Amino acid sequence: MTIYHTIAVLGPWAVWLAYWMKASSWAKQTVKREDRLSRTIQSIPLIVGCALVALPDRVAGAWSLTNAHFDLQQWIGIAIIVAGLSFSVWGRRHLGPNWSVSVTLKADHELVRSGPYALVRHPIYSGCLFAIAGAAMVTEQWRGVLGFTLIFASLAYKVRVEELWLAEYFGDPYRTYRREVRALVPWLY
Repeated sequence: MTIYHTIAVLGPWAVWLAYWMKASSWAKQTVKREDRLSRTIQSIPLIVGCALVALPDRVAGAWSLTNAHFDLQQWIGIAIIVAGLSFSVWGRRHLGPNWSVSVTLKADHELVRSGPYALVRHPIYSGCLFAIAGAAMVTEQWRGVLGFTLIFASLAYKVRVEELWLAEYFGDPYRTYRREVRALVPWLY
């Protein structure tokens, strides 16, 4: 992996992050927030996983400005990054002001079941996982698989916490939604 591959991975994520920061100003007021310990438990594997997937090797050749070759798998990986991030943005836009970075309940929280939420209960997480898989394809490193696994575990934990809250808040409508729509992967998981 070279610096070019790192830029190819981080570039789309930088655009996504800029949008995410701007869109966070549109959120409703929070009435209940996940505690700090739970958030830390979720964040540590997420951060380590992202570093494993995206950061270049420390070997000298990784920082070379030569060998900017991308093979077919890497181009497909870039397309998967863009598709995954686009799907997560669709989920974020559809969720509207009910969104937050951590597990929260918002004032007048609404149960959204349309758009990407008709395909999976957590399209933002699904899209990000898809993009991480694409990033691992671009970097072509064993540590990308480990990073993806850590990020998946982090988001699976977050899903579990979030779903407990949503089931408690929305009751039977959310339990019905859980039976009808998969959490992260349509028709599978």
